[in-house]
Amino acid sequence: MPADRMQLMHGGTRCRAPRSANAMPTLPKNERLYLRLDDDPLHGPEAGMPADTLRAFSVAEPLRMHVAHILLYRETLPEGREVLERVLPDGAVRLVFNLGDAPSAGESAGHAVEAIGASAAPALVRLCRKMEGLSVTLRPGAAAALLGRPASEIAGTAVHLDELWRGRGAELLERIALQPDDASRVSVLCAALQRRLADGDGAVHVAAMRAAQLIATSGGRRPLREVAQAVGLGERRLQQVFRQQVGLSPRAWSRLARLHACVRALRLQREPAWASLALDGGFYDQSHLINEFQALCGLTPTEFLGRAISGSSKTAD
Repeated sequence: MPADRMQLMHGGTRCRAPRSANAMPTLPKNERLYLRLDDDPLHGPEAGMPADTLRAFSVAEPLRMHVAHILLYRETLPEGREVLERVLPDGAVRLVFNLGDAPSAGESAGHAVEAIGASAAPALVRLCRKMEGLSVTLRPGAAAALLGRPASEIAGTAVHLDELWRGRGAELLERIALQPDDASRVSVLCAALQRRLADGDGAVHVAAMRAAQLIATSGGRRPLREVAQAVGLGERRLQQVFRQQVGLSPRAWSRLARLHACVRALRLQREPAWASLALDGGFYDQSHLINEFQALCGLTPTEFLGRAISGSSKTAD
C-alpha cells in the first residue's frame, strides 16, 4: 500500500556528512519508489508500481472538511516474491483497512486495520502476496475528530484502529469485506466515518488547518511568525496547536513542503543545475539540499532522480 497505502512508520537514516548530488550507489533490485503530492491524481510519476494498482473514489460531501481523499489499492505478487516500497513522507494521518495481506514496515507486522500517524521520515514497506484495501487520508487539522484523540499521540507510528475506536475498527473492516463491490465498500466506509463525526465533536481546528495550508503553498519558505500572525496565534501557541492537531511541528511540515516543491521542480528538469535548484528552493546551499533529501527520502537527489525516471518508465509500460 503506497503513501496512501502506507505513509507509514518511521525509519530512514540521517546522513552524517553530505555526499555529492551525483553519487549513485547500486540500489536493491526489489525496491521501488512511491510518492504522492497534493496535486497528483493517484501517485507521482516517480512511482514504480504497476498501472491500475490504485483507484480514487470521491469523498462524500459531509466528509470533505476532514478527508482529503480515499484510495483503493489492489496488487498481487507471485508467491515467494517480496517488494520493498520506499514511501516518501507527505506528513498526513491515514486510516487503512486491509482486506488482503497487510504490508509491514521494519520488524513490525502490519495491522489489518490501522491509524498511521504523521511522519517526516521515509518508510521501507514490505509487500508480498495479495494486497487489497482502502486508505483514507485525513486533512491536517482535522484528524482528531476522526481519531478520537490528538494527532500528536500517534505521530511517527501505526496503531491498531481498535485502540482508538474501542473495537469498532475491526467491526467496520468486517462489514466492508462483506460488500459485493468496491463502490459499496467505499459507501459503507464513508457512512461509518460520517456517523463517527456526528457522534463526536466533529470540528476541525481552523487555525492549524490554515497554518498547514500557508506553509505548504509557500513551499516551506514562509516564516513562522508570519504564519502565526495570519492565523491569529502567537508563535509558541501555534507550535503547540500545530503539533497536537497535525502531528508534526511547523518546522517539520515546512521541511516537507520545501522537499515537495523541489520534487515538483525536478519533474520539469531532468538534468538540473543542483546549486541553482537548491537556492531557488529555499535551501541554504547544495549540501543542505543533499542532507534534506537523505533525511526525508533516504536517497541523495540524484538517486531520487534516477529512481524517478526508472519508476515513471515502468508505470507507463
